Amino acid sequence: MKVLVEMSSTISLMRKVNSGVCCLKTMLALKKDKKDEESHSGAHFTSNCDRTTVLQEARQFNETPINARKCCTTLTKLLYLISQGEQLSRKEATDAFFSITKLWQSNDVVLRRLVYLTIKELASLADDVIIVTSSLTKDMTGKEDIYRASAIRALCKVTDSTMLQAIERYMKQAIVDRIPAVASAALVSTLYLMKKNPDCIRRWTSEIQEATNSDNPMIQFHGLAVYYEMRKNDRLSVVQLVQKYSKQCSRSAFALCYLIRIALKLIEEDEKGRDTGTLLDFVESCLRHKSEIVVYEAASALLRLPNITSKELSSAISVLQLFCSSSKAALRFAAVRTLSSVAGIYPAAVAACNVDLEQLISDPNRSIATLAITTLLKTGAESSVDRLMKQISSFVSEISDEFKVVVIDAVRSLCVRYPKKSTVLLSFLSNMLRDEGGFLYKKAIIDTIVWIIEENDEAKEPGKKRFYEAEAVDDNLNFISSAGLVYLCEFIEDCEHVTLATKVLNLLGKEGPKCSNPRKYIRFIFNRVLLEPPPVRAVAVTAMAKFGVCQSLRADVVTLLQRCLLDSDDEVRDRATFYSVLFSTNNLKLYDELITGNLNVSPSLLVRALREYCSSSSPKFEPFNLNSVPQSPLPIGVQRKPSLTVDVVPASVKPEKGLKSREENYEEQLHQIEQFAKFGRLFKSSAPLELTDAEVEITVSCVQHMFLEHIVFQFECSNTLNDQILSNVVVHVKPSSKRWKQVTEIPCEIIRNNDSGFTYVAFQLPRDADILPATFSCVMNCTIKDSEDDITDYADEYPLEDLELGVNMQVKPMMKMNFNAMWEDLDGNAEVACTYSLPGYGSIQDAIDKILDCLGMAPCDRSEKASKNKSAHVLLMAGMFRTGSMLAAQAKLALAPSGIINVNLSVRSEDELAVAMFKSVFLCFICMSVCLISLGDAGDKCVSGRGKLICKRNPKAVDTTEIRLWDKDGSIVLGMFDPDDLMGIGVPEDDGRFVIDGCASDRDWLPFWKNDPDPYLEIRHTCRLSYGETFHIEGPLIKFLPDNTDFGVIDLDVPN
Repeated sequence: MKVLVEMSSTISLMRKVNSGVCCLKTMLALKKDKKDEESHSGAHFTSNCDRTTVLQEARQFNETPINARKCCTTLTKLLYLISQGEQLSRKEATDAFFSITKLWQSNDVVLRRLVYLTIKELASLADDVIIVTSSLTKDMTGKEDIYRASAIRALCKVTDSTMLQAIERYMKQAIVDRIPAVASAALVSTLYLMKKNPDCIRRWTSEIQEATNSDNPMIQFHGLAVYYEMRKNDRLSVVQLVQKYSKQCSRSAFALCYLIRIALKLIEEDEKGRDTGTLLDFVESCLRHKSEIVVYEAASALLRLPNITSKELSSAISVLQLFCSSSKAALRFAAVRTLSSVAGIYPAAVAACNVDLEQLISDPNRSIATLAITTLLKTGAESSVDRLMKQISSFVSEISDEFKVVVIDAVRSLCVRYPKKSTVLLSFLSNMLRDEGGFLYKKAIIDTIVWIIEENDEAKEPGKKRFYEAEAVDDNLNFISSAGLVYLCEFIEDCEHVTLATKVLNLLGKEGPKCSNPRKYIRFIFNRVLLEPPPVRAVAVTAMAKFGVCQSLRADVVTLLQRCLLDSDDEVRDRATFYSVLFSTNNLKLYDELITGNLNVSPSLLVRALREYCSSSSPKFEPFNLNSVPQSPLPIGVQRKPSLTVDVVPASVKPEKGLKSREENYEEQLHQIEQFAKFGRLFKSSAPLELTDAEVEITVSCVQHMFLEHIVFQFECSNTLNDQILSNVVVHVKPSSKRWKQVTEIPCEIIRNNDSGFTYVAFQLPRDADILPATFSCVMNCTIKDSEDDITDYADEYPLEDLELGVNMQVKPMMKMNFNAMWEDLDGNAEVACTYSLPGYGSIQDAIDKILDCLGMAPCDRSEKASKNKSAHVLLMAGMFRTGSMLAAQAKLALAPSGIINVNLSVRSEDELAVAMFKSVFLCFICMSVCLISLGDAGDKCVSGRGKLICKRNPKAVDTTEIRLWDKDGSIVLGMFDPDDLMGIGVPEDDGRFVIDGCASDRDWLPFWKNDPDPYLEIRHTCRLSYGETFHIEGPLIKFLPDNTDFGVIDLDVPN
């Protein structure tokens, strides 16, 4: 018994010893791990993160057992390198990919999810990535929910279009899965797969609709995004989508925000206002939503609308005003950022928030304070400018360059409103110019100072004489221009940016000679010749030569140019030699043409024209004509309308280099066609004009190309049909006058689905001058079949909108620096003058824009802007006729007390044909003004009708039918000024019945002749043709109230 007791005590002692040893081992292990963590805690993992090291560390993926912690660190480094733009070779990416596949043996959750992320990134870099498809499919359909969502994303990244059908069944199940994360991952992956195989994704419509109707907000949002991508090419379906889900998505704030953006896009594209009312009601209703995200999105969308009413504007501004006093910094920032962006457009409306914006100046978030001050600068009174500038100067050095640019843009808008404050603002800009900053920051300041000097009325020279015609220039030069030039001279003394230095030198050469003491600027310019790189030195020589036009400075400038003849750069020496020889001629007219003039042509087209002139084998009886070279337009990729408004946070996007101009692209395309090569040089091309509605499945647009004696109509036909092919596509064009002779017609042989093709029609221009404006009716004919090998096909005819050829296609705008000299040179040549009236324009500025658009000429001497407080203005225009002769025009506009604008227009040209053409256009203007002045309102007439639609061939087509009631207004020529008015819209019910109401009013052309509206019913349907057709009902069948109109049963199966 004693032995048993001793043995038991010994065993218990041994157990204690073993447990102590185990505890000691555990403590040592924990201590070691803690030591490792402390050793790495001071250094970030990216400190030793280069490609070679990481790829060597990736070899540990092949070790057994797998160290999950080290593998996670290595994968994190690899993902970091890829995100930073590190380029892996094909072999390196493939080796790393296959090493990563061995990590599937580990069950560590963090490691597995990192494996999914890395496979997604390497899918496009490595070879044979398809090998992991089975493993990803297993994880996607497995029981571990934490793996499924990540596996779906990785699988869709690896799968190509040919293998999509293999996982189609699994993707459909995942879209309707009970786990929200899995369903959302499947929907987001569907968006990616739609780019690879859209036809396969369209078969998942039922599952996607089920997801869109889900109770989960995120699933609803993602489902809506997928459903929209599937239907975005069908406008009617998108409108119905917004109307349907605007009531069902009330639980998902993200889905409602997405619907608001879709509605905004539809409103912007709806030029005829068909669905604008319904969509606007939906956006306005979102202003009363309980979610702050939805309310802000709706307010922001309303402010982005092009034609917003005062009611909509005030409601959106009121919402943002409430957000300005929110306790959430994100809401305050969003509200003040939006108010700042629209303050330049609606300053009076935003001014109502000035009290709340004043409180945000002291906001601890400097971004909010900066935006608040810039908004107040745009809306505040002139008396508060000094105080606001002093406040923002106190912390402008603490904000980033991005928000400094915002401040600079606000200063520019402030100069527009209060020109007399330009001195204070220039001083503020000069102080900012001395601070450190990047290129975009400095460029914004320079652009604003240059704008103040060139555009601000307070900074312009009051004298009207040419600066070389008088020895003493007017001493009354505004102080603002002189101070601005001095600030810029100080800046280029220590400027490291070549672009900014050359821009300042160009401005000094343009504005410096006009100053009362131009000699003081020559020193700054000549310093650039001594100290700067060759590009700046060359521009400095040109700027210095412009000062030599002044007779008192000519001798000194010639002396400085002689010193530049020994420069090491060829361009600098050539410019100095050219100007030195030019000054020795003492020819003032040459000074005006070659020094102070502007060569406004495309350089690439000029080089091409010179090469063609030199390489031509024909004898050179005539000198090279510079006017035949097209003027310099914007590249097609960067064309945009000029605007005074600026973005709140400007994007640092550099313009693309090497973009060809519009004339170059079109000329290359047309010269490759044998029939058009003999037409000669392309004179002008118009912007594309849509001849069909955007929602139809076969769209046609037209571009007009004007040559010396021919006009070419280029039609682009787009086929959005999924299962039909168009062949032998041709557009038949019929002119309104028999004097137009068609010389060629080029059809398009085939246009496959989701593709486009071109067809051409060319006419010879009549020799008569009274051919404009001309109208051309267009009809597209084609053959439709299901496939290229299909024997069965049928011909179809598709009417298009009419084309109008105006005088602006025969005139090219030409910028002229000195219009008075050009007008005097054309004195004694052919001239025509006319006086007519322009009723219906709100201001002289609107009439100026209309005249420039109709005549196609360029404004000169900044005469395109009319003062708001003046009732008279003179518009100066210059252009070139298609024959190469110059055109000059003066338009004197006067606003009568009755609101009618009277215009006296005079045109001079060397070409009698051009003057005769304008004479015929003036006759049209006179007839139109007489007709419009005598119009009287006939009062409203209303129509109320009902009917029923049937379609036996495709009953579902009735649901998507559009029913509209229009008032026909005038013929084709008058239709340009008074288009058809929309009276009402009808929606068919399930059984095809519809009710439509609407009112319209026409004007009486003559006092003794009552002019009632001419209503007609337009029905657009897809009953017979998948791409749609239009059905019209007009005539005595439609009656005005109190009589009701019964349209009866309308059979859509019967051709119109």
